[in-house]
Amino acid sequence: MEILCLQHVAFEGPARLETWLNSQGVTLRKVLVSEQELPDPSGRHAVIVMGGPMNIYQHRDHPWLLEEKRFLRACIDQGIPLLGVCLGAQLLADALGARVFQNTHREIGWLPVEPTPEIRRLFPSLAGAPTVLHWHGDTFELPQGAIRVAASEACPEQGFYLPGVCLGLQFHVESTPGSVRSLLAHCADELTAAPYVQSAAEIEAGLANTQFAPWEPLLRAILKV
Repeated sequence: MEILCLQHVAFEGPARLETWLNSQGVTLRKVLVSEQELPDPSGRHAVIVMGGPMNIYQHRDHPWLLEEKRFLRACIDQGIPLLGVCLGAQLLADALGARVFQNTHREIGWLPVEPTPEIRRLFPSLAGAPTVLHWHGDTFELPQGAIRVAASEACPEQGFYLPGVCLGLQFHVESTPGSVRSLLAHCADELTAAPYVQSAAEIEAGLANTQFAPWEPLLRAILKV
């Protein structure tokens, strides 16, 4: 089985997602959208859309965003399941007609999210308030018909789930120590003092917070693995 993975920059890859999927017998075909042509979406088992430092509305600086948005809309129309992470989640929200905009607060670092009662009923593994890695300044409105996945103190929309259609997660569920250090190496200039922005030292100290198992049933549901 092969799943397509869209990357926007080389340093934000699927990380833990790839390790997990490989263990399930799944191969990832990775495409760097900013440099490579998007394939025909027809017949895909599923598509993963990763994060990136750009915003979804920066078409002048990143004209390939327009083609990617058309591609994602085609996937939705063809019933191809989609998983979006951070920028990927924002692109999915946009493809579903929801507004994407600058959040009141930037969130960068290890901060808890509170899964909603509805998502906990569907996925009991999401008990408590898991601590996850955030690295975003934008947010989105909940797409029509979607289930809210979680909220945080700084951002009420931490994810959305449309069963059989798509899952968008604002936070970095794919995090590993290596992927987090890669973000620190390339995006440290974003760590300016703010209420929900941690320092590089705090982020480095929190590497033990990487949690994947609680989210696995939700990921299985959308990716059908």
